[in-house]
Amino acid sequence: MKVLVTGADGFVGRYLLAALAEAGHEVLPCFRSGAAVPGWASRDPWKGMHWHPLELGDTASVNWVGAMPCDAVLHLAALASGSAGRKDPGRAWEVNAAGTARFLEVVGTHGRPRTIVVSSGEVYGNGPARPRTESDTTEPVAPYAASKLGAEIAAGDVARRTGLPVVIARPFAHTGPGQGTAFVAPAFVERLRRAKAEGARSVATGNLTPVRDLLDVRDVVSAYLALLDPSVPAGTYNIARGEGISLADLLARLARLVGVEVTPVEDPALVRSADIPHLVGDAARLQHATGWRPKRSLDQTLQDLVNAEAH
Repeated sequence: MKVLVTGADGFVGRYLLAALAEAGHEVLPCFRSGAAVPGWASRDPWKGMHWHPLELGDTASVNWVGAMPCDAVLHLAALASGSAGRKDPGRAWEVNAAGTARFLEVVGTHGRPRTIVVSSGEVYGNGPARPRTESDTTEPVAPYAASKLGAEIAAGDVARRTGLPVVIARPFAHTGPGQGTAFVAPAFVERLRRAKAEGARSVATGNLTPVRDLLDVRDVVSAYLALLDPSVPAGTYNIARGEGISLADLLARLARLVGVEVTPVEDPALVRSADIPHLVGDAARLQHATGWRPKRSLDQTLQDLVNAEAH
């Protein structure tokens, strides 16, 4: 299968390209125009892939890449973090919602490749303290999540008008080696390592009461590959472990792995104004359709993250 991957130069893209190549797919990776092809692309298993520049806000770029013949599209390109969305809500909407609408319009006009649009479990927003299902109401409470829901709406519009087979993937929080410190787990690791090096007895944190469903990036990637199967019905699928961990417990587990004893001290600058208290997903629909289940325990994921950060 020939698979076009937007946003392939990001954290998830690195793992996704390797998994696609290992599965025998021909990959057409895209990177953001004006940026450099990532350094890791020159090494196996990414070596030899031909990269294509894509800027979702540029009509010529979108028209060129969106018209490329392929069997499937994995649309990862996005303003990818909640913090970036809060800093510039307009930019989040321009890239995530308008950019997706613009890109899929071209894809749907030129062919019918199976198209996976990567959204987020954050679109559910506040709700009951139970695993969320795809039939739950979507009530995003942050610009990033709202713009992701906008991308879903745009994808549905294109699908209805053009017949483009669209799958909406809603991954819940995920992490792994190489993730940036705009995300909570690697941010904790960075602060804990600094505290250990400096002999500090405390670390600054935001609100530690929220509960999150935390996956390994490699398990999320395996779900994307499973959703490429044309026998899997189009629709919306949660990608989730189905288990929650509070941020307080996450910090404590990472502290043990780093080997440091610290007291968390809430820093108002790190507190979000609209934290979702409980966000855990139910992946039964995905499991029933594909047989997918996460293979890596949370302990293994956190150990891999700490080991990577140590180098």
